[in-house]
Amino acid sequence: MTSSTSPSAQHSPHTGAAEPVTPVGPTRQDEVARAGSELIGGPLGRRALLGAGWWTPVRVIALVAIGMFALGMVQKLPCYNGAWFFGATSQYTHACYSDIPHLFAGRGFSDGLVPYFDKLSGDMEYLEYPVLTGVFMEVASWLVPGDGTIQHREQIYWLVNSGMLMVCAVVIAVCVTRTHRRRPWDGLLVALAPAFALTATINWDLLAIALTAAAMLMWSRGRALAFGVLLGLATAAKLYPVLLLGPLLVLCWRAGKWREFGAAAAGTAVSWLVVNLPVMLMAPEGWKKFYTFSQERGTDFGSIWLILQQRMDSPFDTDTVNTLATVLMALACLAIGALALTAPRRPRFAQLALLVVAAFILTNKVYSPQYVLWLIPLAALARPRWRDFLIWQACEVMYFLGIWLYLAYTTSGDKHQGLPQEGYQLAILAHLLGTLYLCAMVVRDIVMPERDVVRRDGSDDPSGGVLDRARDVFVLGGTAAHPSRHAAAQSETGTHVVWGRERTAATGDVSP
Repeated sequence: MTSSTSPSAQHSPHTGAAEPVTPVGPTRQDEVARAGSELIGGPLGRRALLGAGWWTPVRVIALVAIGMFALGMVQKLPCYNGAWFFGATSQYTHACYSDIPHLFAGRGFSDGLVPYFDKLSGDMEYLEYPVLTGVFMEVASWLVPGDGTIQHREQIYWLVNSGMLMVCAVVIAVCVTRTHRRRPWDGLLVALAPAFALTATINWDLLAIALTAAAMLMWSRGRALAFGVLLGLATAAKLYPVLLLGPLLVLCWRAGKWREFGAAAAGTAVSWLVVNLPVMLMAPEGWKKFYTFSQERGTDFGSIWLILQQRMDSPFDTDTVNTLATVLMALACLAIGALALTAPRRPRFAQLALLVVAAFILTNKVYSPQYVLWLIPLAALARPRWRDFLIWQACEVMYFLGIWLYLAYTTSGDKHQGLPQEGYQLAILAHLLGTLYLCAMVVRDIVMPERDVVRRDGSDDPSGGVLDRARDVFVLGGTAAHPSRHAAAQSETGTHVVWGRERTAATGDVSP
């Protein structure tokens, strides 16, 4: 049986024929990875590349992900030992805040209230999370003992959720590892991402991210319906995954893969309805709280809108910000669509997925520090270069520290411990510029496909499924490209793909 790490063969989704698969070693292509590998004995050898013995890339990366997740839990230790409960400021100065213990009591889980059905005391009234995330939170609460102090029960609730989220983290790392068959070691970008470890247990985002990563793995295997079902479940846990249907629509339009897109869209709609419809019908007020809360909440932390609000004499009201954010997001999507339809070679699915999700993050009126998790798997697939990834991660770590120090400053009274408003605005700018830098690198790869490290070995779109090596049927303002069905194999034998033609290195001849 052929695995994703097998050196021998993989089956083409187009022809069913076996094609050679030789894993790409990042330490042989990436100067930063090569330099960093000296800490563990130098660049990977051939046996390590092929995953000889028990230590396959999937197993190594899964273990690394578990180790980094555990380090992230250790980083929360000061809060676990009391900062969550006995001092609002100390949980910020230690940068170990988490929503999870606070919402155990704050959203009625400690009292056995049923999300969406039972009304909460206070202004919130109902749980403000999508249905599948609410189910995740409820299941975790069942594993918390009913006796003991509320502080002890909140600690247990955080531990239970952390264990469940660790499973999600491993799923994410493994799915990314298996999505690009020739580049399994790119999964280390996810497993070793500093921001991943720091933010993984702030909230419940990893559930939606794991389902999205699994969906992209299914699409890369040509399973459009399974992709749609998983994407619909991810959207039932967090809103952002549905954005991936936009890039898929444009790419399937360019390649003429309407049947596959239809299956994906139908699977998404049906699985989302299966999860949401029962709650929608039986508890409509509780169900719609997530959507009304998202619309009604004001400008919040981490967004460009907050900088404008803090620096303007007459800041925008919430309705104006909603309108402006929606318009900017629509314009960004139109620009990304135009880029996809005019690029000299059809962009890879992961590239457009990253650009759309990043556009949503950049234009949104709130940026919680754990939202960086949405982009990490997409960044590993779209731009697997350690230099660019670490530049972006450094900016996100700066923001992670900045928001907690700013909250420490605002909650410490006259002591003013932490970061003042101007310093926090610089932290927001670091996040914005870091994300824009990553997007600029991806756009450059799309405009100049020869710069794309994933395509350097002759691959077309390893995460593209039916789009991989498919012919274009619609291109705006250009000639349709026809990438070879055996591009990766030919690159090993000296044949190079030149935008739909093949040039033999020995003779320079070009064949159609």
